[in-house]
Amino acid sequence: MRLVGGDLALDFVNTRSGPPVGPPDDDVLTGYPELTAWGVHAGALTQAEATALRRLARDDPAGARATHSRARHTRDYLDEIFRSLAAGRSPSRSVLARLRDDEADALGHAQLDRAGTFGWTWRDDRTLARPLRPVVHAAVQLLTTGALDRIKVCGGCRFVFNDESKNRSRRWCSMDDCGTTEKIRRYVAARRTRATR
Repeated sequence: MRLVGGDLALDFVNTRSGPPVGPPDDDVLTGYPELTAWGVHAGALTQAEATALRRLARDDPAGARATHSRARHTRDYLDEIFRSLAAGRSPSRSVLARLRDDEADALGHAQLDRAGTFGWTWRDDRTLARPLRPVVHAAVQLLTTGALDRIKVCGGCRFVFNDESKNRSRRWCSMDDCGTTEKIRRYVAARRTRATR
């Protein structure tokens, strides 16, 4: 579960991995327990919150399945939004309307707390949808306050990321993974070209 998106919403989109084009070949969100595990890993949930939510999911398996399905649908429309922006296109009105509705729901469960500056928190929210609330809020924050031209898709995999480099030249989700693989591929190709001359 690599966190290379530079934003909680982008890291949520990146819970599916695979090649840059075509269908994904791996999915972290295989069930509700995995959704809460990702939430802890990404910093959207505390371990205590995740434990309480897993207990709640055991008591309401149908609700847990419905929330897991909702999480996957949320990821689908966020993926559509951010891939559109990375390609220089505007997202469709229908996906933006879904995000608006989910953000309204999230803020209905939020508290405005002060930790230096004021911000939204979901710390007392003990409902199964709790892991999704900070994700949709992060997506709205990125869309309304972020530099949208910095949202990019990795050239080596399907991950989406926020390019925070000074010259906006980042092309890979991570130099340790896709960047290194691409450099090796170019090196081998150049060496092969030199050998055939």
